[in-house]
Amino acid sequence: MKRFIAGALAAPLLALAAGPASASGGTLNVICGVQVEWCSLVQTTFSRATGIKVNMVQKGAGEALAQIAAESANPKTDVWFGGTGDPHLQAAEKGLTLAYQSPNINLLRDWAVEQAKAAKYRTVGIYSGPLGFAYNTELMAKKKLPVPMCWADLIQPQYKGEVQMANPNSSGTAYMAIATLVQLTGEDKAFEYLKKLHQNISQYPRSGTGPLKNVSHGENTISISFVHDVPGEVIQGFPVKSVTPCEGTGYEIGSMSIVKGARNLANAKRFYDWALTAQAQELGAAAKQFQLPSNKAAKVDPRVPDVSHIKLISYDFEKYGKATERKRLLDRWEKEVNGD
Repeated sequence: MKRFIAGALAAPLLALAAGPASASGGTLNVICGVQVEWCSLVQTTFSRATGIKVNMVQKGAGEALAQIAAESANPKTDVWFGGTGDPHLQAAEKGLTLAYQSPNINLLRDWAVEQAKAAKYRTVGIYSGPLGFAYNTELMAKKKLPVPMCWADLIQPQYKGEVQMANPNSSGTAYMAIATLVQLTGEDKAFEYLKKLHQNISQYPRSGTGPLKNVSHGENTISISFVHDVPGEVIQGFPVKSVTPCEGTGYEIGSMSIVKGARNLANAKRFYDWALTAQAQELGAAAKQFQLPSNKAAKVDPRVPDVSHIKLISYDFEKYGKATERKRLLDRWEKEVNGD
């Protein structure tokens, strides 16, 4: 994965035609798992190109999965766009999403196609990015704190009350952090670590981007976040920097799924096909979001994290994308860490 992305960043990129341009009308109901700015741009661009009215709500991956599961007998959502891939794989395993092999799947990088194959085409990868830490440079200087360079640093006493991670029950980002630590150290050691980290946590926001937003606004010092979200905060003038942990870190394959029983299935497939095109995926960078697009021809913004300088683990998406594994780890976290 690491070698593939690194090579992809350096490879020359081709131009591709945009998605459908003719108006068709109708509606489409979307849960969006990326940041609000990107959600809005996707909503307006697709609607203008097709004449389809897009009703969109933004939710964390855990919340999206819970909603889709709760509505499975009478689905109100057509497409789930974005958010970490593990919950999308869990939805596929539970039969909550529809198998659909887009004709545009041959335009995608290998890791995106593998995500689709693992889910029997009930989801597909649309972007990727690594997990790390973000920190407010002004608060760090004011409090005379060193920059945490490793997972081991975050549990040091000097960071008590200075760290935020999202709640893994509602956030795919935070669940991935737990799964990453389990794969790095083994499960028992990971939970001993999480107990120590809990002593330094000031808050567990519901959304995966919540801790970073709080760091940007000076409401907290350090967050466990996807590092591709940090350049967007810097562009807005916030004093934020990022680092990836020295021991190694996981990475997300942000995904997209069509909900089984979608009321607007034809429009859902049209959106799905469009979202896999180069121009559609370039909307991420246009919205100042800097994940690596899954479409091989999409232009890669220079602010996308260069994974050739990041120690990535061989993240087991198949294992940690299973609903039973997620539930087991979250139950243990709730009992041993959050319930402490």
